[in-house]
Amino acid sequence: MRTKVVIIGAGPAGLLLGQLLHAYGIDNVILERQTPDYVLGRIRAGLLEEGTVILLGEAGAGARAHREGLVHDGLELAFGGERHRIDLKAATGKTMMIYGQTEVTLDLMNARKAAGLTTVYQAADVKPDDFDTDHPRVSYVKDGVTHEIACDFIAGCDGFHGVSRASVKPSAIQTFERIYPFGWLGILSETPPVSHELIYTNHARGFSLCTMRSMRRSRYYVQCSLDDHVDQWPDDRFWDELKRRLDPEASDKLITGPSIEKSIAPLRSFVAEPMRFGRMFLAGDAAHIVPPTGAKGLNLAASDVRFLSHALREFYDEKSSAGIDAYSAKALSRVWKAVRFSWWMTAMMHKFPDQGEFGARIQVAELDYLVSSKAATASMAENYVGLPY
Repeated sequence: MRTKVVIIGAGPAGLLLGQLLHAYGIDNVILERQTPDYVLGRIRAGLLEEGTVILLGEAGAGARAHREGLVHDGLELAFGGERHRIDLKAATGKTMMIYGQTEVTLDLMNARKAAGLTTVYQAADVKPDDFDTDHPRVSYVKDGVTHEIACDFIAGCDGFHGVSRASVKPSAIQTFERIYPFGWLGILSETPPVSHELIYTNHARGFSLCTMRSMRRSRYYVQCSLDDHVDQWPDDRFWDELKRRLDPEASDKLITGPSIEKSIAPLRSFVAEPMRFGRMFLAGDAAHIVPPTGAKGLNLAASDVRFLSHALREFYDEKSSAGIDAYSAKALSRVWKAVRFSWWMTAMMHKFPDQGEFGARIQVAELDYLVSSKAATASMAENYVGLPY
Protein backbone atom coordinates (compact mmCIF):
# COMPACT_ATOMS: atom_id res chain seq x y z
CA MET A 1 0.00 0.00 0.00
CA ARG A 2 1.15 3.54 -0.68
CA THR A 3 -0.07 6.98 0.40
CA LYS A 4 1.44 10.44 0.72
CA VAL A 5 1.12 10.85 4.50
CA VAL A 6 0.69 8.20 7.19
CA ILE A 7 -0.78 9.64 10.37
CA ILE A 8 -0.20 7.64 13.53
CA GLY A 9 -2.99 8.26 16.04
CA ALA A 10 -6.72 8.93 15.58
CA GLY A 11 -7.16 11.43 18.37
CA PRO A 12 -8.22 14.99 17.55
CA ALA A 13 -4.74 15.97 16.29
CA GLY A 14 -4.47 13.08 13.84
CA LEU A 15 -8.06 13.34 12.67
CA LEU A 16 -7.84 17.11 12.18
CA LEU A 17 -4.62 16.76 10.21
CA GLY A 18 -6.20 14.05 8.08
CA GLN A 19 -9.22 16.20 7.23
CA LEU A 20 -7.14 19.26 6.39
CA LEU A 21 -4.81 17.25 4.17
CA HIS A 22 -7.84 15.75 2.42
CA ALA A 23 -9.19 19.27 1.84
CA TYR A 24 -5.85 20.14 0.25
CA GLY A 25 -5.95 17.05 -2.00
CA ILE A 26 -3.24 15.18 -0.09
CA ASP A 27 -3.88 11.45 0.34
CA ASN A 28 -3.46 10.09 3.85
CA VAL A 29 -4.07 7.03 5.99
CA ILE A 30 -4.57 7.03 9.77
CA LEU A 31 -3.44 4.17 12.00
CA GLU A 32 -4.89 3.85 15.51
CA ARG A 33 -4.13 1.08 17.99
CA GLN A 34 -7.40 1.45 19.90
CA THR A 35 -11.05 1.04 18.87
CA PRO A 36 -13.22 4.03 17.90
CA ASP A 37 -15.28 3.59 21.08
CA TYR A 38 -12.14 3.67 23.21
CA VAL A 39 -10.96 6.87 21.55
CA LEU A 40 -14.36 8.48 22.10
CA GLY A 41 -14.40 7.33 25.71
CA ARG A 42 -11.48 9.55 26.69
CA ILE A 43 -12.76 12.44 28.83
CA ARG A 44 -10.51 15.37 28.04
CA ALA A 45 -10.46 19.11 27.50
CA GLY A 46 -13.40 21.18 26.43
CA LEU A 47 -12.30 24.78 25.88
CA LEU A 48 -11.47 25.83 22.32
CA GLU A 49 -9.66 28.90 21.06
CA GLU A 50 -11.18 30.78 18.13
CA GLY A 51 -8.33 29.56 15.95
CA THR A 52 -9.18 25.94 16.75
CA VAL A 53 -12.85 26.49 15.90
CA ILE A 54 -11.84 28.07 12.58
CA LEU A 55 -9.64 25.05 11.79
CA LEU A 56 -12.54 22.69 12.49
CA GLY A 57 -14.56 24.66 9.95
CA GLU A 58 -11.78 24.44 7.37
CA ALA A 59 -11.70 20.67 7.98
CA GLY A 60 -15.42 20.42 7.29
CA ALA A 61 -16.19 19.48 10.88
CA GLY A 62 -17.23 22.72 12.56
CA ALA A 63 -20.98 22.94 11.98
CA ARG A 64 -22.10 21.20 15.18
CA ALA A 65 -19.62 23.13 17.31
CA HIS A 66 -21.13 26.38 16.03
CA ARG A 67 -24.64 25.07 16.78
CA GLU A 68 -24.02 23.56 20.20
CA GLY A 69 -20.83 25.13 21.55
CA LEU A 70 -21.07 27.70 24.33
CA VAL A 71 -19.24 30.93 23.50
CA HIS A 72 -17.59 32.57 26.52
CA ASP A 73 -16.59 36.22 26.59
CA GLY A 74 -14.79 36.00 29.93
CA LEU A 75 -13.85 34.00 33.01
CA GLU A 76 -13.69 34.56 36.76
CA LEU A 77 -10.74 34.39 39.15
CA ALA A 78 -11.64 33.82 42.79
CA PHE A 79 -9.40 34.49 45.79
CA GLY A 80 -9.94 35.84 49.27
CA GLY A 81 -13.57 34.75 49.10
CA GLU A 82 -14.39 37.05 46.16
CA ARG A 83 -14.69 36.63 42.41
CA HIS A 84 -13.18 38.95 39.82
CA ARG A 85 -14.22 38.80 36.16
CA ILE A 86 -11.68 38.91 33.33
CA ASP A 87 -13.40 40.22 30.19
CA LEU A 88 -11.54 38.35 27.49
CA LYS A 89 -13.50 39.82 24.60
CA ALA A 90 -13.07 43.41 25.77
CA ALA A 91 -9.32 42.90 26.20
CA THR A 92 -8.63 40.98 22.98
CA GLY A 93 -11.69 41.00 20.74
CA LYS A 94 -11.67 37.20 20.95
CA THR A 95 -13.78 34.61 22.74
CA MET A 96 -13.47 30.97 23.80
CA MET A 97 -15.87 28.11 23.13
CA ILE A 98 -16.94 25.31 25.46
CA TYR A 99 -17.16 22.19 23.30
CA GLY A 100 -15.89 18.86 24.59
CA GLN A 101 -12.90 17.11 23.06
CA THR A 102 -15.05 13.99 22.73
CA GLU A 103 -17.45 15.97 20.53
CA VAL A 104 -14.57 17.37 18.46
CA THR A 105 -13.27 13.83 17.93
CA LEU A 106 -16.73 12.52 16.97
CA ASP A 107 -17.27 15.33 14.46
CA LEU A 108 -13.89 14.66 12.86
CA MET A 109 -14.53 10.90 12.78
CA ASN A 110 -17.87 11.47 11.05
CA ALA A 111 -16.33 13.88 8.54
CA ARG A 112 -13.59 11.38 7.73
CA LYS A 113 -16.12 8.57 7.32
CA ALA A 114 -18.32 10.72 5.06
CA ALA A 115 -15.29 11.46 2.87
CA GLY A 116 -14.55 7.73 2.57
CA LEU A 117 -11.02 8.08 3.94
CA THR A 118 -9.02 5.18 5.36
CA THR A 119 -8.62 4.81 9.11
CA VAL A 120 -7.26 1.52 10.43
CA TYR A 121 -8.38 0.95 14.02
CA GLN A 122 -6.87 -1.72 16.28
CA ALA A 123 -3.62 -1.50 14.35
CA ALA A 124 -1.11 -3.32 16.55
CA ASP A 125 2.66 -3.05 16.69
CA VAL A 126 2.81 0.14 14.60
CA LYS A 127 6.40 0.96 13.61
CA PRO A 128 7.63 4.01 11.68
CA ASP A 129 10.77 3.10 9.73
CA ASP A 130 13.29 4.80 7.44
CA PHE A 131 11.95 8.27 8.29
CA ASP A 132 15.50 9.57 8.05
CA THR A 133 15.51 8.67 4.35
CA ASP A 134 13.45 9.80 1.34
CA HIS A 135 11.43 6.59 1.48
CA PRO A 136 9.75 6.25 4.89
CA ARG A 137 7.35 3.44 5.64
CA VAL A 138 5.10 2.34 8.46
CA SER A 139 4.31 -1.26 9.35
CA TYR A 140 1.50 -2.57 11.54
CA VAL A 141 -0.32 -5.78 12.39
CA LYS A 142 -4.07 -6.15 11.85
CA ASP A 143 -5.96 -9.38 12.60
CA GLY A 144 -2.66 -11.23 12.84
CA VAL A 145 -1.45 -10.06 9.42
CA THR A 146 1.51 -7.69 8.98
CA HIS A 147 0.99 -4.75 6.61
CA GLU A 148 3.34 -2.05 5.35
CA ILE A 149 2.56 1.38 3.93
CA ALA A 150 5.09 3.28 1.85
CA CYS A 151 4.71 7.05 2.13
CA ASP A 152 6.32 10.46 1.66
CA PHE A 153 5.87 11.61 5.26
CA ILE A 154 4.87 10.32 8.68
CA ALA A 155 2.93 12.41 11.20
CA GLY A 156 3.24 11.23 14.79
CA CYS A 157 -0.02 12.29 16.47
CA ASP A 158 -0.10 9.36 18.89
CA GLY A 159 0.20 11.08 22.24
CA PHE A 160 2.69 11.19 25.07
CA HIS A 161 3.06 7.40 25.30
CA GLY A 162 2.98 6.79 21.53
CA VAL A 163 5.48 4.99 19.35
CA SER A 164 6.44 7.97 17.16
CA ARG A 165 8.61 9.88 19.62
CA ALA A 166 9.84 6.59 21.11
CA SER A 167 11.18 5.61 17.67
CA VAL A 168 13.61 8.52 17.56
CA LYS A 169 17.21 7.90 18.61
CA PRO A 170 17.78 9.38 22.09
CA SER A 171 20.76 11.33 20.78
CA ALA A 172 18.53 13.14 18.25
CA ILE A 173 15.98 14.48 20.70
CA GLN A 174 16.03 16.64 23.83
CA THR A 175 13.25 16.69 26.39
CA PHE A 176 12.33 19.22 29.07
CA GLU A 177 9.98 18.31 31.90
CA ARG A 178 8.49 19.56 35.14
CA ILE A 179 6.34 17.29 37.29
CA TYR A 180 3.94 19.10 39.61
CA PRO A 181 3.47 17.78 43.17
CA PHE A 182 -0.33 17.42 42.90
CA GLY A 183 -3.11 16.30 40.60
CA TRP A 184 -6.61 17.27 39.59
CA LEU A 185 -9.55 15.21 40.78
CA GLY A 186 -12.29 15.80 38.26
CA ILE A 187 -15.92 14.75 38.06
CA LEU A 188 -18.60 15.03 35.41
CA SER A 189 -22.20 15.36 36.55
CA GLU A 190 -25.60 15.83 34.93
CA THR A 191 -26.18 19.10 36.76
CA PRO A 192 -26.42 22.72 35.57
CA PRO A 193 -23.13 24.61 35.97
CA VAL A 194 -22.77 26.86 38.99
CA SER A 195 -21.81 29.78 36.73
CA HIS A 196 -22.21 30.56 33.03
CA GLU A 197 -18.44 31.24 32.90
CA LEU A 198 -15.47 29.34 34.31
CA ILE A 199 -14.42 29.99 37.91
CA TYR A 200 -10.74 29.47 38.78
CA THR A 201 -10.24 29.53 42.55
CA ASN A 202 -7.08 30.02 44.61
CA HIS A 203 -7.84 28.81 48.15
CA ALA A 204 -5.88 27.86 51.25
CA ARG A 205 -7.20 24.29 50.88
CA GLY A 206 -6.06 24.12 47.25
CA PHE A 207 -7.14 25.03 43.74
CA SER A 208 -10.56 24.35 42.26
CA LEU A 209 -12.14 24.90 38.85
CA CYS A 210 -15.80 25.09 37.86
CA THR A 211 -16.45 24.49 34.17
CA MET A 212 -19.01 22.69 32.02
CA ARG A 213 -19.71 20.66 28.92
CA SER A 214 -23.18 22.11 28.34
CA MET A 215 -25.83 24.01 30.29
CA ARG A 216 -26.97 20.63 31.64
CA ARG A 217 -23.63 18.93 32.24
CA SER A 218 -20.95 20.26 34.59
CA ARG A 219 -17.26 19.51 35.01
CA TYR A 220 -15.60 20.30 38.35
CA TYR A 221 -12.05 19.86 39.62
CA VAL A 222 -10.26 20.08 42.95
CA GLN A 223 -6.52 19.95 43.52
CA CYS A 224 -5.59 16.70 45.26
CA SER A 225 -2.56 14.71 46.35
CA LEU A 226 -0.80 12.44 43.87
CA ASP A 227 -1.25 9.68 46.45
CA ASP A 228 -5.05 9.97 46.30
CA HIS A 229 -7.23 7.44 44.53
CA VAL A 230 -10.75 7.98 43.19
CA ASP A 231 -12.04 5.33 45.62
CA GLN A 232 -11.07 7.69 48.44
CA TRP A 233 -13.35 10.35 47.00
CA PRO A 234 -17.01 9.35 47.10
CA ASP A 235 -19.29 11.97 45.60
CA ASP A 236 -20.32 13.47 48.95
CA ARG A 237 -16.71 14.07 49.93
CA PHE A 238 -15.96 15.72 46.60
CA TRP A 239 -18.95 18.07 46.78
CA ASP A 240 -18.16 19.02 50.38
CA GLU A 241 -14.55 19.82 49.48
CA LEU A 242 -15.52 21.83 46.41
CA LYS A 243 -17.99 23.91 48.44
CA ARG A 244 -15.28 24.71 50.98
CA ARG A 245 -13.06 26.12 48.25
CA LEU A 246 -15.69 28.21 46.47
CA ASP A 247 -16.72 31.73 47.37
CA PRO A 248 -19.92 31.91 49.48
CA GLU A 249 -22.21 32.84 46.58
CA ALA A 250 -21.00 30.00 44.35
CA SER A 251 -21.07 27.54 47.25
CA ASP A 252 -24.71 28.38 47.95
CA LYS A 253 -25.70 28.12 44.28
CA LEU A 254 -23.88 24.83 43.57
CA ILE A 255 -26.25 22.04 42.51
CA THR A 256 -24.82 18.61 43.27
CA GLY A 257 -25.65 15.20 41.86
CA PRO A 258 -24.22 11.75 41.14
CA SER A 259 -20.97 11.74 39.19
CA ILE A 260 -21.04 10.05 35.79
CA GLU A 261 -17.24 10.08 35.48
CA LYS A 262 -14.49 10.58 38.02
CA SER A 263 -10.72 10.55 37.53
CA ILE A 264 -7.44 11.92 38.85
CA ALA A 265 -4.98 13.47 36.42
CA PRO A 266 -1.36 14.27 37.35
CA LEU A 267 0.01 17.60 36.12
CA ARG A 268 3.20 17.99 34.11
CA SER A 269 4.92 20.30 31.67
CA PHE A 270 6.83 18.48 28.92
CA VAL A 271 8.43 19.53 25.63
CA ALA A 272 10.40 17.47 23.14
CA GLU A 273 12.73 19.18 20.67
CA PRO A 274 12.87 19.17 17.72
CA MET A 275 9.44 18.22 16.32
CA ARG A 276 10.80 17.02 12.98
CA PHE A 277 13.06 14.04 12.32
CA GLY A 278 13.76 13.69 8.63
CA ARG A 279 10.40 12.86 7.12
CA MET A 280 8.59 12.26 10.41
CA PHE A 281 6.91 15.07 12.33
CA LEU A 282 5.52 15.13 15.86
CA ALA A 283 2.32 16.99 16.68
CA GLY A 284 0.18 17.43 19.79
CA ASP A 285 0.81 15.41 22.94
CA ALA A 286 3.49 13.38 21.17
CA ALA A 287 5.66 16.50 21.38
CA HIS A 288 4.39 18.43 24.40
CA ILE A 289 2.18 18.29 27.48
CA VAL A 290 0.92 21.25 29.49
CA PRO A 291 -1.00 21.32 32.77
CA PRO A 292 -4.68 21.95 32.03
CA THR A 293 -4.77 25.20 34.01
CA GLY A 294 -4.30 27.33 30.89
CA ALA A 295 -6.65 25.30 28.62
CA LYS A 296 -3.88 24.87 26.06
CA GLY A 297 -3.44 21.13 25.41
CA LEU A 298 -5.96 20.53 22.62
CA ASN A 299 -5.46 24.03 21.22
CA LEU A 300 -1.69 23.53 20.96
CA ALA A 301 -2.30 20.28 19.09
CA ALA A 302 -4.53 22.20 16.68
CA SER A 303 -1.89 24.87 16.11
CA ASP A 304 0.74 22.18 15.39
CA VAL A 305 -1.65 20.66 12.86
CA ARG A 306 -2.23 24.05 11.26
CA PHE A 307 1.50 24.62 10.79
CA LEU A 308 2.10 21.07 9.53
CA SER A 309 -0.85 20.94 7.13
CA HIS A 310 0.15 24.27 5.57
CA ALA A 311 3.75 23.06 5.26
CA LEU A 312 2.71 19.85 3.52
CA ARG A 313 0.37 21.72 1.17
CA GLU A 314 3.26 24.02 0.25
CA PHE A 315 5.46 20.97 -0.41
CA TYR A 316 2.98 19.37 -2.79
CA ASP A 317 1.48 22.48 -4.43
CA GLU A 318 4.56 24.66 -4.72
CA LYS A 319 7.29 22.00 -4.69
CA SER A 320 8.90 23.88 -1.80
CA SER A 321 10.35 22.39 1.37
CA ALA A 322 10.48 25.77 3.14
CA GLY A 323 7.39 25.04 5.22
CA ILE A 324 8.44 21.62 6.40
CA ASP A 325 11.96 22.90 7.10
CA ALA A 326 10.51 25.66 9.30
CA TYR A 327 7.81 23.52 10.95
CA SER A 328 9.64 22.55 14.12
CA ALA A 329 10.95 26.03 14.95
CA LYS A 330 7.63 27.71 14.17
CA ALA A 331 5.59 25.22 16.19
CA LEU A 332 7.98 25.25 19.16
CA SER A 333 7.96 29.04 19.35
CA ARG A 334 4.22 28.95 20.02
CA VAL A 335 4.48 25.84 22.18
CA TRP A 336 6.97 27.36 24.60
CA LYS A 337 4.86 30.49 25.04
CA ALA A 338 1.87 28.31 25.89
CA VAL A 339 4.01 26.17 28.22
CA ARG A 340 5.09 29.35 29.99
CA PHE A 341 1.52 30.59 30.34
CA SER A 342 0.25 27.24 31.63
CA TRP A 343 3.13 27.06 34.14
CA TRP A 344 2.39 30.64 35.29
CA MET A 345 -1.33 29.95 35.73
CA THR A 346 -0.55 26.74 37.61
CA ALA A 347 1.98 28.46 39.89
CA MET A 348 -0.43 31.29 40.66
CA MET A 349 -3.53 29.23 41.39
CA HIS A 350 -2.36 26.09 43.23
CA LYS A 351 -1.19 25.36 46.76
CA PHE A 352 2.37 24.01 46.67
CA PRO A 353 3.77 21.85 49.51
CA ASP A 354 6.73 24.16 50.16
CA GLN A 355 5.21 27.58 49.47
CA GLY A 356 4.55 28.54 53.10
CA GLU A 357 2.91 31.81 54.11
CA PHE A 358 5.32 33.86 52.00
CA GLY A 359 4.40 31.96 48.84
CA ALA A 360 0.68 32.22 49.62
CA ARG A 361 0.95 36.01 50.03
CA ILE A 362 2.88 36.29 46.77
CA GLN A 363 0.07 34.45 44.99
CA VAL A 364 -2.56 36.82 46.40
CA ALA A 365 -0.45 39.84 45.46
CA GLU A 366 -0.09 38.46 41.92
CA LEU A 367 -3.83 37.88 41.62
CA ASP A 368 -4.68 41.28 43.08
CA TYR A 369 -2.35 42.96 40.59
CA LEU A 370 -3.76 40.90 37.74
CA VAL A 371 -7.38 41.91 38.34
CA SER A 372 -6.61 45.57 39.11
CA SER A 373 -4.22 46.36 36.23
CA LYS A 374 -5.52 46.76 32.68
CA ALA A 375 -2.10 45.88 31.31
CA ALA A 376 -1.85 42.70 33.38
CA THR A 377 -5.43 41.73 32.51
CA ALA A 378 -4.75 42.28 28.81
CA SER A 379 -1.61 40.13 28.95
CA MET A 380 -3.41 37.31 30.69
CA ALA A 381 -6.38 37.52 28.29
CA GLU A 382 -4.14 37.59 25.21
CA ASN A 383 -2.46 34.36 26.26
CA TYR A 384 -5.67 32.69 27.41
CA VAL A 385 -7.56 33.19 24.15
CA GLY A 386 -4.52 32.01 22.18
CA LEU A 387 -1.53 33.84 20.75
CA PRO A 388 -1.43 34.54 17.00
CA TYR A 389 -0.21 31.75 14.72
